[in-house]
Amino acid sequence: MPSGESAAPQRKPVPVSAYVVDCAVYVNGARLPGRWSHGDAIAEVRKRGEGFVWIGLYKPQAEQLQDIAETYGLPEPAVEAAARAHQRPKLDRYDDSLFMVLKTVHYVAHESPDRANEIVETGEIMAFLGPDFIVTVRHGDHSGLRGLRRELEAMPQRLRFGPSVVLHAVADRVVDDYLDVSELFEHDIEEAESVVFGPRNPAGAEQMYLLKREVLELRRSTAPLSSPLRRLADGDLGLVPREVRSYFRDVDDHLAVVIDRVTRADELLNSLVNATLAKITLQQNNDMRKITAWAAVIAIPTMAVGVYGMNFTVMPELGWKYGYPIALGVIVLACLVVYRILRRNKWLGSGRTVIWVVLLVLAWLTLIVVQISLGLGRAP
Repeated sequence: MPSGESAAPQRKPVPVSAYVVDCAVYVNGARLPGRWSHGDAIAEVRKRGEGFVWIGLYKPQAEQLQDIAETYGLPEPAVEAAARAHQRPKLDRYDDSLFMVLKTVHYVAHESPDRANEIVETGEIMAFLGPDFIVTVRHGDHSGLRGLRRELEAMPQRLRFGPSVVLHAVADRVVDDYLDVSELFEHDIEEAESVVFGPRNPAGAEQMYLLKREVLELRRSTAPLSSPLRRLADGDLGLVPREVRSYFRDVDDHLAVVIDRVTRADELLNSLVNATLAKITLQQNNDMRKITAWAAVIAIPTMAVGVYGMNFTVMPELGWKYGYPIALGVIVLACLVVYRILRRNKWLGSGRTVIWVVLLVLAWLTLIVVQISLGLGRAP
């Protein structure tokens, strides 16, 4: 190197082993033995002129993805999206590659929807598909692909069709999870329905809104995926052999079933939310009616005591020994008459609480009457 010229800084490759779940080379549907780096794997495939590479990544950062992106020629916007996550289901076409985003769902087990804080947990799987490679990027703890990889490796006749078979298998697994979760979610809605329309079950608007939020999460995960699957099945994007397109049509049919289930669940939840609000309103009206009825009963002694507490000298029974017992007796009788009328019109319930309140009031009034009758309550 000539003197005075500074050497260009050499960029060290960022280690990706911590984020690479598996890297394999497949030729004629069979996995080649050995451990491969992402660079050696694609070099081997292109040297042979056949086969493809499947790299599985788990929660990589942008720095870890950058070295793979440069080696495989991945589009920069898609790489940034794969690192950030939180993307909608979509399918983007670039020069000689496809970028697909799938939302994964997981049913969170719980004893009852009344005590659940979360029912549907979501994650993401993103896939870069090229002529001789597929890179899957996974976000979420519930969407592992190790089992799927083993299943595909047991069917080399399918892997011979190339990396698009892997993309189909991932989409098929994701949609199958949609079917399972939507079925379990329907059971939760049925349980919530029995609670809402049960005669003595308390209606909880919070739980209905939780179910509504979860079904909307399901809809956001499933509905946008229909268009990408149709595009893959139609074959207008390339990179998908004719033999694999029918597989995507089958996945699209299953997705249609899921979307129909989610739509019906959403409509049913709308009805349940309205029924819950109506039930809560009815309960509040009944409570207000009972409060008003008790206020009418209490208004009688309140009015009588207010009249006798105005410190006038010329008033009935002030100079009579049995005036107070008779006045209290009239008050009690008037309260009982009003209570009976309200009870007959079903403004007051007939539960144990009402009975105990009436007994306590009668006992208190009886004690006062006895005290006054014995002369304990006379002024000196």
